[in-house]
Amino acid sequence: MIRQKLYLLITVLLVTVAVKAQNQYRKIDTLMKLGREGYKVLCNNKSDVKNNLSITPVGFKNGARDFSFEIKGRLLGTEVDDLNNDMFPDLVLYIYSPNEKSVGSVIGISSVNNESVMPIVFPDISNDPKIRTGYVGYDSFMLMEGSLMRRFPLYQVDSTGTKPTGMYRQIQYTVVPGERESLKFKVVRSFDFAKK
Repeated sequence: MIRQKLYLLITVLLVTVAVKAQNQYRKIDTLMKLGREGYKVLCNNKSDVKNNLSITPVGFKNGARDFSFEIKGRLLGTEVDDLNNDMFPDLVLYIYSPNEKSVGSVIGISSVNNESVMPIVFPDISNDPKIRTGYVGYDSFMLMEGSLMRRFPLYQVDSTGTKPTGMYRQIQYTVVPGERESLKFKVVRSFDFAKK
């Protein structure tokens, strides 16, 4: 009887671990809309190194076509909002690297009058000395009232390795005009805080 219970417990634990592993990198097949317009996003997430991502504009004029591209890592989230205040939907894709530190990045796509799309360039954190200090990964992203929010824990890095400080950094990005009729995410503010 005890042996049967132990066997059952081990089986349940193994099934739970397998289900959690599958759900962590699940296929993304979603429709993101703002009003009647938006985007259908499809990514199988089969590989931890690179995946093909397909996007179909929805409710756009006839000139807008489906497009696909390869991403490095996995797509773990999508959101839609009007990020540049032009009354058209913009898409944000959250991409995570294949390493254990969950280094995240963002791909932004903006509607151009619901006729075509253009990219919204996301800055590399390593290019900003102020906000990269203490950064090793473990990013989380979300849209909030037309801004992109990024949060990650801060680490002390020295010759012995990395140690968590117990502090977090929050960064707020807004979409502004870039070079050559493009758009980009720009850091508006950042602050550090202790998570309770």
